[in-house]
Amino acid sequence: MPDLGVYNMATLTGLLGPAKAVMAMTSIITPERTVDDKGKIKVEAEDNAHLLLEHDKGVISHVMCGFNFFDTHGHEAKDQKLHSIQIFGNKGNMRLIGYDWETNGVVLDNSETEPPQLLETEKGGYEWQEGARVTGESIVTGKEPRINVEHALHVLEIIEAARKSSDTGMKIKLKSRFPWPMV
Repeated sequence: MPDLGVYNMATLTGLLGPAKAVMAMTSIITPERTVDDKGKIKVEAEDNAHLLLEHDKGVISHVMCGFNFFDTHGHEAKDQKLHSIQIFGNKGNMRLIGYDWETNGVVLDNSETEPPQLLETEKGGYEWQEGARVTGESIVTGKEPRINVEHALHVLEIIEAARKSSDTGMKIKLKSRFPWPMV
């Protein structure tokens, strides 16, 4: 979860608001893995996780993450056409094409008669590695970045609560919040 799922947890809580509770199931599917620079390693943390996050106003989100899902693109998002995040509502849905750390657009489907629209294909120069620049700029200008410490700590609490939920089979209430909406 902290390697891959953290991105989806941050994106979903950023869009939908802080989570109030989490239920999860986690497992290790591949007990031994070959890592490029380390050779064979024993897997000690979950490599398969499914989380249900409860947000305000009855909103529920789901995160599925792990190292066991086949994807021809691997982690290269440049030519990715599949969606990694999908938001459903009663008047439409939107799908984030590619990964939330490197998107290739958003598909908006909100008409029963018109085809879905591909929007926001331009990244505006954004690179996912810009976190350090944004943080430095925030320190210099005194302007709070959209991604803040409270949000990061909230996501960390989600990860820990998901592990506890998986271990106990219980829904775990969360205590942390962060300033929302973010824009």
